[in-house]
Amino acid sequence: MAEEEGPTVELRQRKKPKSSENKESAKEEKINDTPIPERAPKYVLFQRFAKILIGCLAALTSGMMYALYLSAYHERKFWFSNKQELEREITFQGDSAIYYSYYKDMLKAPSFERGVYELTHNNKTVSLKTINAVQQMSLYPELITSVLYHATGSNESMEPVYFYISIVFGLQGIYVIALFATSWLMSGTWLAGMLTVAWFIINRVDTTRIEYSIPLRENWALPYFACQVAALTGYLKSNLNANVQRFCYVLINVSTYAFMMMWEYSHYLLFLQAISLFLLDIFSLEQNDKVYEVYKIYIFSLFVGYLLQFENPALLVSPLLSLVAALMIAKCLQLNVKKGTFVAKMMKVIHFYLVCTLTVTLNIIMKMFVPHKENGHMLKFLEVKFGLNMTKNFTMNWLLCQESLQAPSQDFFLRLTQSSLLPFYILVLVICFLSMMQVIFRRINDKSLKETVTLEDGRIGERPEIIYHVIHTILLGSLAMVMEGLKYIWIPYVCVLAAFGVCSPELWMTLFKWLRLRTVHPILLALILSMAVPTIIGLSLWKEFFPRLMTELTELQEFYDPDTVELMTWIKRQAPVAAVFAGSPQLMGVIKLCTGWTVTSLPLYNDDDLLKRNENIYQIYSKRSAEDIYKILTSYKANYLIVEDAICNEVGTMRGCRVKDLLDIANGHVVCEEGDKLTHSKYGRFCHEVKINYSPYVNYFTRVYWNRSYFVYKINTVISFQS
Repeated sequence: MAEEEGPTVELRQRKKPKSSENKESAKEEKINDTPIPERAPKYVLFQRFAKILIGCLAALTSGMMYALYLSAYHERKFWFSNKQELEREITFQGDSAIYYSYYKDMLKAPSFERGVYELTHNNKTVSLKTINAVQQMSLYPELITSVLYHATGSNESMEPVYFYISIVFGLQGIYVIALFATSWLMSGTWLAGMLTVAWFIINRVDTTRIEYSIPLRENWALPYFACQVAALTGYLKSNLNANVQRFCYVLINVSTYAFMMMWEYSHYLLFLQAISLFLLDIFSLEQNDKVYEVYKIYIFSLFVGYLLQFENPALLVSPLLSLVAALMIAKCLQLNVKKGTFVAKMMKVIHFYLVCTLTVTLNIIMKMFVPHKENGHMLKFLEVKFGLNMTKNFTMNWLLCQESLQAPSQDFFLRLTQSSLLPFYILVLVICFLSMMQVIFRRINDKSLKETVTLEDGRIGERPEIIYHVIHTILLGSLAMVMEGLKYIWIPYVCVLAAFGVCSPELWMTLFKWLRLRTVHPILLALILSMAVPTIIGLSLWKEFFPRLMTELTELQEFYDPDTVELMTWIKRQAPVAAVFAGSPQLMGVIKLCTGWTVTSLPLYNDDDLLKRNENIYQIYSKRSAEDIYKILTSYKANYLIVEDAICNEVGTMRGCRVKDLLDIANGHVVCEEGDKLTHSKYGRFCHEVKINYSPYVNYFTRVYWNRSYFVYKINTVISFQS
């Protein structure tokens, strides 16, 4: 009878299932109550579709607006469209000029194959030196851009320089979209993406160098790295759809390889990422399979990069390869021990020690058997930087004086605080880090983690993608505290983490769990704060910084450097085509771009020979004899010497960092123990003495051109020697 009455009772009670005490009836009710499940999925699907559509539109709009903003700001800053080609090219300074000059060379080449050959066997840039410019300067961006310029038919409608900078600005738009997507994936709301973009643009002095030097390798590479991080964030998420996971995996592959090809230092950044994943794995915060799949991507990218970068030995001796190889070996040696036992915990410690030891050992072995010279000066620089060694070497001291290699200034922290980025970043970082520590201690105490973490649990530290970002930003931030130049890699992900945190109800719920909040319903308050706090931040940023951004676009500026324009014009008109010019590396880069003439040195710091050349040529600003300078210049077959007043009469803001001061230290013309007093020298400073036109200087050098900033001297032949 009970079985017969069951359906009758069920029909009467279906509108009030909670009042039924029969659990089986409640289950049957869910099956038979068909109208509600049919409507709910449609509503949920529509809600999800609307959310994704709005988020994608917001991301695309943010990227496009940022790219257009950069283009407009660049036009206003340089008055670019109203300049002649020579004046436009002068805006590319230092190493940026070198990169753009090779883009011009590719466009002038009769064919793509011929252009690549001339770049890989280049003997027209630096005197007495044949270089593989594609490998040494990572010129794949210029190769690809030159192909696109012809393939898209832009050569008929757009000037080469506009196409080039438009590509870079477009990549910056993709950069912003990737950061938007990363924060969105972490928080679950596109509001976090909007806040990320706002902080990124407002703090762009510390997030990017695109305004100062467009062709820099990092401006080409970092957008690909941002795409890789976004894909990795999605890939690490738990309970991921199989198709989405497959898409993320493919995107990680493509973006990792592209990033490695665009920047010579990319493998160092991937090394830090690999350390983050290793720490994520060592505490069993993520499935081993996912992490090791990423390791395989690293190996594949290194292998393909090694082949396409003309067997670049720097990739074989990179710490990334050693670490990944050590991780693979350690995995093969790993024993299957029951989780939670004392032996299993000891194996974790042994595993960590084994990986660290193997990484160092393999790297040493690779450096013993693989001949390499690349970036050797970096190790010497780090030794001096951290006080492990002392040196009077000009190059090392000159690098130490560069602003990007100094520790961050107080202004840096003040700017981040004024935009409210730093306070919220510290808040989010502390909460996530402490929650992560809780997860680790649960693991140590053999407490299993929940497969699905709900909002009510308040355990943000159990989400692997969040912990990856916490570890990664801590590593990048530690390096940025040593060298300010690394802030351009770190701050974008500070924006991502801070925006994710204030927009995440889960983070607020984690905080409320610790505070044991009971006066107000914690879930409701977390949802309210995750909407209210970012809204308040956004409105305050809009009120304070939006007028400044608009003012920047309305202010008309102009790049005005008539002395350099006159110098380049004189070289193109008066100097022989086969002439070789000597001078500061920064100026040589501009000469190579604007005139195409051969130079003695370049503003590149990844080659020991070029660094030595730079130091030797800089001797024109030291207290050396005319004969010494003449011998140095003729050893590089230089025909003309250019002396810059800005360096010769430099008044440095940092004590002891002027070029002439560093040369005096290297040459022993300064006694540091006696308060930096100059010692007696029978020679005056060459750059001053050569201007006076008296013997013996006139026997070696003949002034042929000068203006307010530059003095050009023809280096006489041996026949004109007179004592």
